[in-house]
Amino acid sequence: MMHLTEEEMIGQVYGEGENAAAVERHLDACRQCTEAFAELQRDLSEVDRVAAPARDAHYGERVWAAIADSLPVYAVQKRRLWSSGLVKGLSYAAACALLVGCAFYAGRLWELKKQPTTAKVEQKAPQVKQPIPIVVVVLDDHLDRSERFLVELKHADMDSTAMASPMRDEARTLLAANRVCRKNVGQTDDPELTTALDHLDSLLADAANEPGGLNAKSIARLQDKMNSDGLLFEVRVLRSRISNHKLAGNNPAKGGTI
Repeated sequence: MMHLTEEEMIGQVYGEGENAAAVERHLDACRQCTEAFAELQRDLSEVDRVAAPARDAHYGERVWAAIADSLPVYAVQKRRLWSSGLVKGLSYAAACALLVGCAFYAGRLWELKKQPTTAKVEQKAPQVKQPIPIVVVVLDDHLDRSERFLVELKHADMDSTAMASPMRDEARTLLAANRVCRKNVGQTDDPELTTALDHLDSLLADAANEPGGLNAKSIARLQDKMNSDGLLFEVRVLRSRISNHKLAGNNPAKGGTI
């Protein structure tokens, strides 16, 4: 049985899916997808939504009254003689006549001074410096590992010390890879990707450099920070966007830009 993708589940949560009825039938029949969908709904419910303030019927009048004094006043200019259609037509005719005369005179001079060409100089077009691309397959792998780390952190058993040391080691490895990705992203114009990697870098740095190692108190603090930033949701949305980028025709083996 084919399972639902994260993109289909996100669309179902927000009511933007193209096949909402088919997705609903699949959730009724597939227990694994139902559990994943329930977990995704819990993650999305932790992200705060800002409601737009209500606007009454006089909102436009208040905005206009606030900016009217700062707008410049343009006076109606009188129509000048040279802007009339007759004067413009005569100007165009004179310009065309002058252009034809100049071309004829230049042609005569060129015939008089024409000399056999001894060599052809090839001019190379200047090479335009292209921005350094972010290799899609590397970024996708980094976000996949980061997502698994965040899920493990979210469901970490605070009473168990056996998983604290491996989680700290994984955080250090991910921190080094994340800073390489941030350096490459700095040369592109992608604020969403830059913000997510900055949030991820801050969390990984805290997990990797926690004094005394990870314990129940530090894990609880990291969980609160992850939830307040909505970091797990950001990483999942970026992974879904990269998957769409691959399906659009880019070859991951050769790399591409986001």
